[in-house]
This record gives sequence, C-alpha cells and structure tokens, in this order.
Amino acid sequence: AKAVLSQLKLVIRPMYSSPPIHGALLVEKILGDDASFDAWKTELKAMSDRILEVRKLLRDGLVEKQTPGTWDHITNQIGMFSYTGLTESQCELLTSKHHIYLLKSGRISLAGLNKNNMQKMIDAVDDVVRA
Repeated sequence: AKAVLSQLKLVIRPMYSSPPIHGALLVEKILGDDASFDAWKTELKAMSDRILEVRKLLRDGLVEKQTPGTWDHITNQIGMFSYTGLTESQCELLTSKHHIYLLKSGRISLAGLNKNNMQKMIDAVDDVVRA
C-alpha cells in the first residue's frame, strides 16, 4: 500500500504543482491584444456595475419593506458574494421554503439575482427574518 501511495503521489504532484498552461495562454492572448483587452475591461466594468446594482436593489428593497435588522452590510461589501447576516436556521428556511440556496453561514452568490427575481428574494428574506 505504501508503494502504491508513493507512486500515486508521483503521478498527481505535477498536476497540482504545474497547472495547465491554458489559462496563462488565454490571459496572454487577451491582455496582449489592445482590442481584446479593451473589450475585456468594458465587460468587466459592466459585470461589476451589475453586481453593485443588485446589492443596492436588495438592500433598498429590504429597507423599504421594513424587514427587521440593518442591511447596510449588503452594500458595504464588495464582490460577487455577500454575507446576508441571516442565521443558520433562517438560511435553512430560505432554502426549504423558498428554494433560495445559500450557505448556512449566510453567504450567497449575487450573480443569480437580477431585476426579474429581486422581489422574490426580498419577500423571501423578509419572510424568514420575521418567522
């Protein structure tokens, strides 16, 4: 068993120590071409702005609905993920009752939220907070 484990380690080590070059080649291609780089920056800005808008819509919706608690932390954070401030039991209820999936820690991906489903999210969070 020790010999097999030793051989497996020899096989898998290069896979972790030397990741495939595909990602580096892609970055080189995009960053190395002015037109591609400009397009990438434009798309990155659009995505970043959308996430900021989602954060604002969610916070403003919860405040407008007078959902108990403070919600400024939603817009004070940055990135695609947000800690909602919900308890583990509230997160479980959000998942089981409303089919909104997030970690039990309250961390959720904002990328799945948009203007079309935002009210459902606001109503669901309000419901589990008041439960």
